Amino acid sequence: MDPNLAKSRALKRLLYPLRLTRMGMVAERIVRAFWPVWTLSLAVLASVFLGLHEALTVEVVWIAGAIFLGGLGYLVFHGYASFAWPSRADAVARLDASLPGRPIQALSDTQAVGAADAASVAVWKVHVQRMAARLDGVEAVPGDLRLAARDPFALRYVGLTAFAVAVLFGSILRVASLSEAATMPTNDALVTGPSWEGWVEPPAYTGKPSLYLNDIEAASFEVPFGARISLRLYGAVGALSVVQDIAATQVPDTETGTAAGDAIVTAGGSDANNSQPSQSFEVVKAGKLAVEGPGGRAWDITLVADAAPTVAIEGTLAYEANGQMSQSFVASDDYGVVSGTGLFELDLGAVLRGYGLEVAPDGRPGLEIDLPMAIAGDRRDFSETIVENFSKHPWSGLPVVLSLSVLDQAGQQGKSTPEPMLLPGRRFFQPVAAALIEQRRDLLWARQNGARVAQVLRAVTYLPEEVIPASGTYLKLRAALRRLETGVSIGLTTEVQDEVAEALWLIALDLEEGDLSDALARLRRAQDQLSEAIRNGATNEEIAQLMQQLRDAMQEYMRQLAQQQQQNPDGQQQQAQNQMEMSGDQLEQLLQRLQELMEQGRTAEAAELLEQLRQMMENMQVTQGQGQQGQNPGQQAMEGLAETLRDQQGLSDEAFRDLQEQFNPGEGQQPGQQPGQGQGEGDGQGDGQGQGQAQNGPPNAGSLAQRQGQLRQELNRQSQNLPGAGSEAGDAARQSLGEAGEAMDRAQQDLDADNLSGAINNQAQALESLREGMRNLGEALVQQQQQQGGQQGQAMGQGDPNMQRDPLGRDRGGNGALGTDEQLLQGDDVYRRARDLLDEIRRRSSDQERPSIELEYLRRLLERF
Repeated sequence: MDPNLAKSRALKRLLYPLRLTRMGMVAERIVRAFWPVWTLSLAVLASVFLGLHEALTVEVVWIAGAIFLGGLGYLVFHGYASFAWPSRADAVARLDASLPGRPIQALSDTQAVGAADAASVAVWKVHVQRMAARLDGVEAVPGDLRLAARDPFALRYVGLTAFAVAVLFGSILRVASLSEAATMPTNDALVTGPSWEGWVEPPAYTGKPSLYLNDIEAASFEVPFGARISLRLYGAVGALSVVQDIAATQVPDTETGTAAGDAIVTAGGSDANNSQPSQSFEVVKAGKLAVEGPGGRAWDITLVADAAPTVAIEGTLAYEANGQMSQSFVASDDYGVVSGTGLFELDLGAVLRGYGLEVAPDGRPGLEIDLPMAIAGDRRDFSETIVENFSKHPWSGLPVVLSLSVLDQAGQQGKSTPEPMLLPGRRFFQPVAAALIEQRRDLLWARQNGARVAQVLRAVTYLPEEVIPASGTYLKLRAALRRLETGVSIGLTTEVQDEVAEALWLIALDLEEGDLSDALARLRRAQDQLSEAIRNGATNEEIAQLMQQLRDAMQEYMRQLAQQQQQNPDGQQQQAQNQMEMSGDQLEQLLQRLQELMEQGRTAEAAELLEQLRQMMENMQVTQGQGQQGQNPGQQAMEGLAETLRDQQGLSDEAFRDLQEQFNPGEGQQPGQQPGQGQGEGDGQGDGQGQGQAQNGPPNAGSLAQRQGQLRQELNRQSQNLPGAGSEAGDAARQSLGEAGEAMDRAQQDLDADNLSGAINNQAQALESLREGMRNLGEALVQQQQQQGGQQGQAMGQGDPNMQRDPLGRDRGGNGALGTDEQLLQGDDVYRRARDLLDEIRRRSSDQERPSIELEYLRRLLERF
């Protein structure tokens, strides 16, 4: 191709990219030359939109305007002087510089050397064609609008941000007031735009919106107490005036002589009270508000008073055996309660002034507590509960008066009606502990009682071995006594009084709770405390706590007896033939009967039953006989837990079917099955409580919850006297069963709340814990049998001849071996018996609900035979 033709075609393709490149260079040079101009303009517009000029005097506005115009002119002149219009050659140079090898410059060159040489000319043509080819698809070079090097402090962004804020939160209408601010006021000046503006801002705590007075057309409206009214007047001096009698203080108009009770505020004027174009005041009473003048308006203001908060004690006082009290109260306020306090004051007139309380008490301030407030929700009307423990307070057990008070955000206070009560506290049933607590109260009542308390304590410690079981406790009591006597001799101070009182409290706790490791001593202590509670008339809560302590101590004592008899099994054979036997269920019924008698106030019968229980426990021996149908306690426990496992699985299946029925009615039923009928009833599988419930109609969440609670009680009964106590596997089994019981409790709560999905999850956890507990219990039984194997082997071959044969009718071998080869295959029905045994082993091995240790044993039998 001719080089000239290639050049002309290539240059034609450059026309459009060159124009765009030149336009980008124009924009680039304009931005670089004039960015200070629009930055300053945006900043000034932002200040005008935000109304900053309205806070300035006329002189300052004029000066600021002059500075702005001067600065703007300088920036425009400087930008014009630095601006240079880009030429076509500049655009060509920039576009050529963006291409490799500068092809545009190469196409404009001519061959200077070798024009007469054909080879040189051919090379030149190829060079021109290559340069022309590089111009195919050439694109324009965009302008460089970056200004970081010219504006290192990013002032352009400051101006742009200020303008954006002004657009969002300012008003373009404020531009109209710029002429007013820049114009010297004259008497004949005309008002441009609104002649006045007003706002009503209620207190923030009311949550009410602000009001724009110019939009209120009604003749009257309501205003909360403490609302702030702001008015802004525009126009000539004296053209507008504000009349109001709703503020805290009244401003008389000295020029017109307005009567007291009205306040007239005019726009402008020489008077100090009338020279402000903006007025602001708080509304404290009902009255009139008016803007008088052209375009004025008047309103009757109705005041909405802020009501004082109210608080009242609700319900009766409840307290637990450990002294923790619970008292409910209700509080309300029209805008919300902020805080509250409760004050317990000693009702001295109701105190029985006997013994250590005869003397005048030391001055002690009232017991003040902070009331709990509603964390989430509405504080305008709520109910909360005071939960405190004042067992260590000197007034514990004495008459007091409780008064509640609450505050709202306006600082108003509301009080409740004083409620007389006995200040709850922990009760001590151990005689010495109760005596120490009484002396502690007398000591804190008045320091004057110091000598008397010391004398009583010395009498208590006269024969310590009869009343104080532990020597360490006695030494602590003697140390406290010496400290008290020393303080009394030199003058008892508040510090010594508090120190001795704290020591007596800790000693009483040691005596009441104790730290005994012997199970029998712990049981006796629990029985003594319960006997003391019967005599002193304990509350139902205290009785329940003491009964639980008795159950725990009794269970620990029976576990210790079981361990001792496992270590000495020969002792069981020496029992009397006429000894009375009592199961765990019967013992639990006896304890429940005792608790009922105490709660009913039948103290004589309760004391007699407790004495019988004491004698029974003293003579108790835990036996491990054959049990029902020749089963030992381990087998009974395993079968009982297996039954519980099946019942729990049935409950879980029914809960799952009910959940399916909620989302897909009818899909949880089998063909021909009635609504609510369980699968166990339809196919003949399943047993226990689940099947019985299915036969009585469709189960609901309430019935499931009741059955879940019954199953939890059954598991608790089965866990009372499990074998294997003291071994690692036995303790693990008890822990797993305890976790299963907790999961059952959560499942029952979910069923009560109709939360079937949560109940199913908790039931699954209960099933897993039950299986784990049965596995651990099986391991514990195996270990126990291995430990007793030697003793049983030595006893084989003695006594009843039938005991010398194994379950298959074979004679026992020597050294305790089970069975011999003698007469193993003799008899007519030996094959039938073998086949029956094999079928039974297969049937049991297919039952996956059996313990894993039993399934593993059955599989080994099948592999061998």
